[in-house]
Parts: sequence; C-alpha cells; structure tokens
Amino acid sequence: MVDTRDADLTYGATDYLVYVAALDTPAPTAFADPASAWMNAGWVTTDGGVFKMEEESKDIEAAGSLEPIRSLMIKSSKTNQVTFLEYLNPLVRSLYDNVPVSSLKPTAGIVTYDLPDKPNDLRYAFLFDSFDGDKRVRLYMPNGKVTERGDEQGQTQQESSLQMTFKFYKGATASAVSRSIDYGDTDMSRFFPVTP
Repeated sequence: MVDTRDADLTYGATDYLVYVAALDTPAPTAFADPASAWMNAGWVTTDGGVFKMEEESKDIEAAGSLEPIRSLMIKSSKTNQVTFLEYLNPLVRSLYDNVPVSSLKPTAGIVTYDLPDKPNDLRYAFLFDSFDGDKRVRLYMPNGKVTERGDEQGQTQQESSLQMTFKFYKGATASAVSRSIDYGDTDMSRFFPVTP
C-alpha cells in the first residue's frame, strides 16, 4: 500500500474573502480575480466561514423486516456562516437589514431607510475564497440569500460585527454549490494512478 500522507495537504486559511453579485451571475474562471460584477464584502473575522451540508433521510419500514427496507433522501441543504467586521459597509448592511444596497446610498453622508416589515426575498450569487500560501479553495453559489442573522450589538469594548448565515439554492444553470481547489505546488499524481 502506498502511503499518501502529505503535510502539504493540510490547510490553514490565512485569508477569507466574500464576494456578492446579482443572482445567477456566472462564476469567474477558477481562481481568476472576480470581474466588476462582483463586489467584495470587506473584512471578516479570523474564524472565516463555517460551511455546512445537512442531509435528512426517511427510513421506510415494513412488516417482516427488522431493518428499514429503503431510505429516502428528503432534504439536503447547504449553508455558510460568516461574521463581518465592517459594520457600516453598505453591502454588508444591505444583506443584514434585508434591503437593496441602493437603499443605503447616502445624501450628504447620511442615509435613512426602513427595515422591511415583511422579509424581502433578496437573492444573490456568492463567492467564498480562502487561501493558504499557494493553495486555494473557492466556493461558488449562484443563488443564495441570508436566512439567519446574529444579534446586532453596539458596544464599547470591542468592534461591532454582523453575523449572517447564507442558504444556497440551485441556480438557473448551475448547481447550488460548486467547489474549486488549487493544490498549489503539491504533487497530486500519487492519488490518481495511471490505468490502462
């Protein structure tokens, strides 16, 4: 058996970037800088993002069997939780407050807007990029929205931040989530033996 352990395959993200664009904006070429359609949402905490995949199934039981005779996959959801440090960033505020970013355009440095009484269904495309030296991971989501918001707390002993959980849905022409990995200079050939 070939020992494929390699410390270069560990991953400790040194940076984490979040980009937002209009719903169903196509993904940039893997690891190319996002075009002008994509806006960077600013600094996030050192925790980066917490990506989760949750699946639920239902077992079908029948007389004559002590084990389920079949399992049905009934739900699969994908979410990402991020805490943003730029409390006053108009893009971050619009996502948190669930209003179009155009609502935050100031006049003479001031803006006033109403938070929706009934939640808006504002959806966007998202990129989540993380880096570890020459290794990179990108998640692309063509159709997502904020589904949970952390508490907002103005405070004096540390910076105010905004935590949001994004949920992702299938796009018009793309899966709910696609992942790109750049292994950097790590030789990956031992994982893919040549077969005749």
